[in-house]
Order: sequence, then C-alpha cells, then structure tokens
Amino acid sequence: QLTLAESGGEAVQSGGSLRLSCVVSGYFQSDYCVAWFRQVPGKQREGVASIDPYDKTTYADSTKDRFTISQDNTRSPVVYLQMNKLKAEDTAIYYCATEPDPPCFNAELDMVEPVGDEVTWGQGTQVTVSS
Repeated sequence: QLTLAESGGEAVQSGGSLRLSCVVSGYFQSDYCVAWFRQVPGKQREGVASIDPYDKTTYADSTKDRFTISQDNTRSPVVYLQMNKLKAEDTAIYYCATEPDPPCFNAELDMVEPVGDEVTWGQGTQVTVSS
C-alpha cells in the first residue's frame, strides 16, 4: 500500500514559478507511475503530467511548455512538478497519484488520466496564482 504526501503549494503572482513535491511511501508489488492532477472546485479534474519508472514523461497540452515532471528515487521516492510562467488559470488544488505500470495513466495514448481501480491519491496542495 502506498501513501502520498504533496507539498509546495502556495500563493504566487502571475509569471512566477513553484515546485511541488510528492513523497511516495510504502510498498507496491509492481512497477507504478506517478502523475500530477489538478482540480478547481466545481470543475472536472484535469491530468497535468505523469512519469513512469524509466523517466518517460507525458504531459497535458495545456502545460507541456511550462511544467516539468521529474523524480528522485535515491532515497524515498519523490516526484516533483516544476511549474514556470504560472497563469491565473493554473490556480487549483494539485494532487499526485500512483497507478500500476501498465496502464500508467494511459501514457501509451499520450494521455494523463486514471484508468483502473488501483489508483492511490494524495491529499492535495493548493496553488493560487494572482494576476
């Protein structure tokens, strides 16, 4: 069973940068991928980026030129989301999640969306971008 803990969300001005962190703890019996999602209250959850165990990354079209996902597995696995040139429309609660690989959030289809019923979610971290 895996547990996820996000951090790094805060209020910034438009054009600024933030780096979110997702610490992954526990054990899973197979390879898994980690993804970042975001959600504005009252709106549908949106996939942002995913990364597989071999550092292959997938991005949503809305963020691929500004956001970068990476991971550090030297100790406890940590997945980062570097967000640059932030815009007001990036304001949301950001969640990290894990899913077995495959299906790895449909990365084979160049998508970031949960597929099966083995997705684990973190509690989220709030990002607020003021214009």
